[in-house]
Amino acid sequence: MEYFGKKIKIADRIYDNLKSYVKKIHMLKILFRLACVFLLCTQTCLSACLGSQLSTKVYTFDVVPQLPAAKIYTSWSPLLQRVGQDAGLCFELRVSASIPEFEQRFLKGESDFTFLNPYHAVLAYQKKKYQPLLADSQDLLTGILVVRSDNPIKNLSDLKGKNVTFPATNSFAASLLIRAELAKQKIDITPLFVKTHSNVYRSVINKDALAGGGVNNTLDNEAPEVRQQLRVLYETPAYTPHPIATHPSVSLEVRDRFLKAIVKLSQDEEGQKLLDGINLHKPQAVNYAKHYKVLESLQLEKFLVLTGQ
Repeated sequence: MEYFGKKIKIADRIYDNLKSYVKKIHMLKILFRLACVFLLCTQTCLSACLGSQLSTKVYTFDVVPQLPAAKIYTSWSPLLQRVGQDAGLCFELRVSASIPEFEQRFLKGESDFTFLNPYHAVLAYQKKKYQPLLADSQDLLTGILVVRSDNPIKNLSDLKGKNVTFPATNSFAASLLIRAELAKQKIDITPLFVKTHSNVYRSVINKDALAGGGVNNTLDNEAPEVRQQLRVLYETPAYTPHPIATHPSVSLEVRDRFLKAIVKLSQDEEGQKLLDGINLHKPQAVNYAKHYKVLESLQLEKFLVLTGQ
C-alpha cells in the first residue's frame, strides 16, 4: 500500500506540473495572438496612409480590379507612396474584390480618387460629377478579341454560338465595345464573365472559350509565354485610356498638387518605372468634355449591367 501511495503522489505531482505547463502554453498562445493582432493593426494603419504621414486627411484611392489584386498593390503602392510624399498627401489604396463592387464605390460617391475605365468615367461623371484629372497620352486604348495562336478562325462570324470570355459586363473596351460590335453584326455568342483580363487570356489558352475580350495594354503586360499563345482576331477603334478621376469634394488645389507630382515622376528613371507599371507612360491632364463626353454617343447603355441600383 505504501508503494502505491508513493506512486499516486508522484502521479499527482506530474499532473500538477502538466496542468501548470498547459496554463503557461495557453497564456503564450494568448500573448502570441495579441502580438499578431497588434502587428496586423500596425500594418493596417501604416498601409492606410501611402504618402505623407503628416497629412491630416487620408484620401481613398480605388483602382479598377482588371488585374489580380496582388499585382495592383505591387504596382500602385510605391507610386502612391512617392506621389503622396511629393504632394504632401496621404492615400488609402483600395482594391475591390470585383468590378461590380468597384463600380458601387464610385456610383455611391465613396471614392476620393479613382482609376477607372473610360466608360466608368462617363458613369461617374453622370451620377456623381467625378472629374477626370489625368490619363496616359502615349498609348490610346483599344479593345481586342483574342484567340489561340494555333486557331485558324479568321472572321468574327465564326464566333456565332461559341463561348467568349470577358472580364466583366461593364469593362469598356474589353467587353462593352466588343459586345456592341458583335450585336451590330448580329453574331450571337455565349458570354462568360471571368473577373480579370488575366483570367480571360488564360481561359482562351486553356480552351475554356474560343475567344476572349481584353485590351491592348493588358495583353502587352502579360508574360511572353502567354502572349505567344494568343493572337488578335479583332481590334476596336482607339479612345483616350483610363483616367484618374476625383470626387467633386477634392479641391482644385489638391488636384493640382497630385497632377504635378505625377508629371514629376517622368523626370527620373525610377519615377518613370513607376508610371510604366500602371500604364501611365506619359501622363497628360484631361477633362470630361474633351476626352470622354464623346463616349456618350456610342449608346452602350443597352449592354450595361449595374448591380445594387
